[in-house]
Amino acid sequence: MTGTTHRAEQHDDVQFVTIHGKKRAFVKKGEGPVLLLLHGLACDHTTWTPVIDRLAEKYTVVAPDLLGHGLSDKPRADYTLGGYANGMRDLLTVLGIDKVTVVGHSFGGGVAMQFAYQFPERTQRVMLVATGGLGPDVTPLIKLIQVPGWFRVMGALTLPGLRHLETFALRTAHEYGGVGPLRPVTRDLGEIADIVESWKDRRTRFAIRHLVRAVIDWRGQIVTMADRAYLSEAMPMAVVWGQDDRVIPVRHASNAAALAPDVRVEVLADAGHFPHKDHPGEFARILDEFVSTTEPASYSRARFRRLLKAGASAEAPSPAPVVRVTTPA
Repeated sequence: MTGTTHRAEQHDDVQFVTIHGKKRAFVKKGEGPVLLLLHGLACDHTTWTPVIDRLAEKYTVVAPDLLGHGLSDKPRADYTLGGYANGMRDLLTVLGIDKVTVVGHSFGGGVAMQFAYQFPERTQRVMLVATGGLGPDVTPLIKLIQVPGWFRVMGALTLPGLRHLETFALRTAHEYGGVGPLRPVTRDLGEIADIVESWKDRRTRFAIRHLVRAVIDWRGQIVTMADRAYLSEAMPMAVVWGQDDRVIPVRHASNAAALAPDVRVEVLADAGHFPHKDHPGEFARILDEFVSTTEPASYSRARFRRLLKAGASAEAPSPAPVVRVTTPA
């Protein structure tokens, strides 16, 4: 059973840079080809803590706190996918980094796809981890965030005392429900406890509410990259999912063929919505294998123009991706 380390204990290596008057937090480690690791909704860079040091042995790892999350500023700002993609371009530019393999988890997967679409000349590869944007389904708990009144209700639920009781219950269920038939249900509760803890900050709740309203409505996810996926046909792409994901269903992995004809799909057994935390060694191996065995995308403006003019081909259906189910040791 993997334990959950509280986020407050994991900020030793954080650096800060101010861009457009807004403070942005990030971790940068290692040397070599650059991996840009993008966390999911209501998380921060610490979601990657189990894999950062492993990956930094061979790569330069950049793991930011997206605006409105973690130790980055939480202003009244643009919390759309396009806005986040622009922010990542600006951060990389300040850091002197031109090209990256971008790895996005959950909502961060949507940012990764948007980054690749907006800045193909700076994207070498894309790995999507339990990503949004491949189908409408999402847990009802996330849908509730865009409901009127959520902000105030959550403000009350995260008052001292009540919040401590809630997070204690969630972490206890995570620790003691980590074996047996309850494991798929309780696996991610430690991470949820951290999210509840972060919502004591009204600025964080404000940012999360605006972010969710930009990508989700009462029927589910409203943002998809499927209509522009043909533009990434020459870009190596991989998808990793946990078989027991209760936040975004693993069946969305089968939709990955709409993104790229040669996409690699890996499903990790005994893993939930955070496969990189459930099996960090296996995840790092899969990512390293993906980078090591694929050539980085080479951007051609002429080819990009031709693809835009031609649009998506309706002549041949997308092939079903080869889905490999891996049982980590």
